[in-house]
Amino acid sequence: MSQKKHRSLLSRVRHPKQPPPEPPPSPPVSDNSPQSPTPPSPNPPTSQPSPPSTHHFSDEDASRTQLKTNNAPSPSPSPNSKLPIQNLKLKIPRRLLYWLAGLGGATLLALAFRPTPIPVDLGQVQRGPLQVTVDAEGKTRVRDRFTIAAPVAGRLARIELDPGDSIEQGTIVARIDPLPLNTKVREAQARLQELRAQLAGVETQRPKSAALAQAQAQIRAAIATQQQAEARLEDAKAALAQATRDRKRAQDLEAAGAQTRKVREDAELAETQRQQELEVAKNQVKGAIANVAAAQKALSVLQAEQQDPDYLQEVYRAQIASTESTLTNLADEARRTVVRAPVGGTVFRVMQESARFIQAGEPLLELGNATQLELVIDVLSTDAVKVNPGALIHINYWGGEQPLKAKVHYVEPSAFTEVSALGVDEQRVNVIANFTNPPRSLGDGYRVEAQIVVWEDPDALKVPVSALFGCGDQAWCTFVAEHGKAQRRQLVIGQRSNLEAVVEQGLQVGDQVILHPGDQIKAGQWIRDRT
Repeated sequence: MSQKKHRSLLSRVRHPKQPPPEPPPSPPVSDNSPQSPTPPSPNPPTSQPSPPSTHHFSDEDASRTQLKTNNAPSPSPSPNSKLPIQNLKLKIPRRLLYWLAGLGGATLLALAFRPTPIPVDLGQVQRGPLQVTVDAEGKTRVRDRFTIAAPVAGRLARIELDPGDSIEQGTIVARIDPLPLNTKVREAQARLQELRAQLAGVETQRPKSAALAQAQAQIRAAIATQQQAEARLEDAKAALAQATRDRKRAQDLEAAGAQTRKVREDAELAETQRQQELEVAKNQVKGAIANVAAAQKALSVLQAEQQDPDYLQEVYRAQIASTESTLTNLADEARRTVVRAPVGGTVFRVMQESARFIQAGEPLLELGNATQLELVIDVLSTDAVKVNPGALIHINYWGGEQPLKAKVHYVEPSAFTEVSALGVDEQRVNVIANFTNPPRSLGDGYRVEAQIVVWEDPDALKVPVSALFGCGDQAWCTFVAEHGKAQRRQLVIGQRSNLEAVVEQGLQVGDQVILHPGDQIKAGQWIRDRT
């Protein structure tokens, strides 16, 4: 291809007008960048065409360009266009580039020094039912348990019953050898006969009526003798007085010479005799009085002996009554050597299986109605004051698939001391409850986990307890997730369970709270959801 043809082809390729300040160099025409030829304009522009490019093309490139030019369709020229539109380059101001570069650098710096968000678990504040419960362990027990004990001491025969056996009321459950009791019964009967014989013999110990009459006659005779002695005493006194007068008269007459000395001496002798007679009479009176007293004493002794058997009768009658009572008791015990079931039910335990000698009162076996179960839950005394009769109880982990329900029957009024696993003395109280749907698979003494409902609200505004933490004197706070940051809020908390608490003030439905906030969580800290 000739040189002129190359120039004619290159002259058709026009470059856009460069800005006056710094015209950039025209990009080289590449084989891979085809360009459409510029159609002839009806109104050629007044501006001078750009000088031809200094790049040299080979014959192959020129022919390829010519071929593309001939094959390309000719676009219709726009009436308003004054310049060709191919190969136009958008010029970006340098200031804009600097500004964009600075903005990008600032963004990178901000991202580089921005704190790394802490991954947290988020929970949501919502409305729904909430129950506050007292959680404790309990066990089942038969409502009416009967412990059958040995009614008497003796040799127990082997008990043939086994735990789990069903028996009816009146069934013989144990037998005790009655031989020792029969011996005691015969001894008591012999003693009773002896006491009755002694009571009958009391009458023979009484004084006879003839002895009493004789004693009374002796008293009367002694009184008569006393009266005679007193009469003789009076006679002796009178004779002594007369003898004393005769002696004085004789002495006077002797002194007057009217009588002899012998008359005076006889008078003195007579006075002495009368005085001695008076002493004898006095002694006789005293003896008579003593005889009367002795006779009266003898009568009193006889009368006392007459009453003494009355005392013996009372003693014997009391002994007879005691022996009869003992005999009755022994006979009853002898009849009770055959032990029967007081009620029908199921045998729970057999405490004495083998034959052996037992004492009265030793337990033999336990029985009761296994279908009539109740629940015994021991709780702290501080929790027992919150439990009211009729409260609902949820029973879990009892071994079955479905949870059970019960209701509080009553709370025992007396507490007991129990040592905890940490060695701390705790005051605990038994809560007694009745099952509403007891299953047949439960038995006596089975362990359950109970949740006693002490408060409930079907539509409570609640927050997870794991999102709460203490922030002052009896105050509660939480961290709320807002726009990717943790914001601290103080709350007013009402009732709460192990998992959720009632929000009275500080949160709304839908608020996102941080669960289990650690020491790294602060107000304004960047966070992100761990999920």
